[in-house]
Amino acid sequence: MKKAVLITGGAGFLGSHLCDWFIARGFKVIAVDNLITGNARNIAHLRRNKAFKYIKHNIAKPLKVAGPVHYILHFASPASPVDYMKHPIATMEAGSHGTQNALDMARQKKAVFLLASTSEVYGDPLQHPQTEDYWGNVNPIGPRSVYDEAKRYAEALTLAYHREHKVHVKIVRIFNTYGPRMQLKDGRVVPNFIDQLLRAKPLTVYGSGKQSRSFCYVDDLIDGITRLLFSKLQGPVNVGNPREFTILEFAYLVRKFYNPTAKIEFKPLPKDDPQQRRPDITLARRELGWEPKVPLEQGIRLTMDWFKKNYAH
Repeated sequence: MKKAVLITGGAGFLGSHLCDWFIARGFKVIAVDNLITGNARNIAHLRRNKAFKYIKHNIAKPLKVAGPVHYILHFASPASPVDYMKHPIATMEAGSHGTQNALDMARQKKAVFLLASTSEVYGDPLQHPQTEDYWGNVNPIGPRSVYDEAKRYAEALTLAYHREHKVHVKIVRIFNTYGPRMQLKDGRVVPNFIDQLLRAKPLTVYGSGKQSRSFCYVDDLIDGITRLLFSKLQGPVNVGNPREFTILEFAYLVRKFYNPTAKIEFKPLPKDDPQQRRPDITLARRELGWEPKVPLEQGIRLTMDWFKKNYAH
């Protein structure tokens, strides 16, 4: 019998790549998504596969699924600043009610539960790079708090279910990830720059551009997540690329590849925007044998090719 995996947010950027990964390895996949930020196009190629099932549902409301479920991966949440500021309450509900409903199902089905957490739990960090034992520096009432605090709460709830109900849980803290199936208008730097390059517009850099990010290609991230799922490790575990760039350095890099004459336009820095972001992946290297393999230059080319194909208009 095929083992079954349920993925909330299964039509989203990361969720849809996870659907592909499990289908390719002989699992039965149930994707749950209300499409508030997910896109049915991301899973359209799977709809005729007998091992794949899509349920349109808001996981913030209870969900019943017939039959066994062996793994539950909770990826449902708006994840980009544009989306979680547009849908602040839905973001909080995905992290609170959504996490609890997914955990309740894991408890009932005796399934392994994996929570997609985020580097945003570290806020604007005072420790650099960030290790899993760092508690973070988060503004609990700022505009970004709906996402940051929802994920912090989700982590606490996940471990509460483990301690009280003995649910088998995993927590992955995901750092900046990019690749095919990102939304073009999601406000994050990679799709922003690609959108601007495709339209021959200036590259927008916020603040001085000296704030840093570390970019991980989606295939590497999925590899890290699935290694954690099938490991003995509980987490939280940082999964991301430790190669760090300032946003200005990154703008120069993509401009060099695609349009050396593109102008750079500076705009005010959004409130509570983290100044530094780089994962310490010592734990993932040691316990999972994982580290990213796709060079940024290759990953950006693959991403650009996908956007050109899918957003040619």
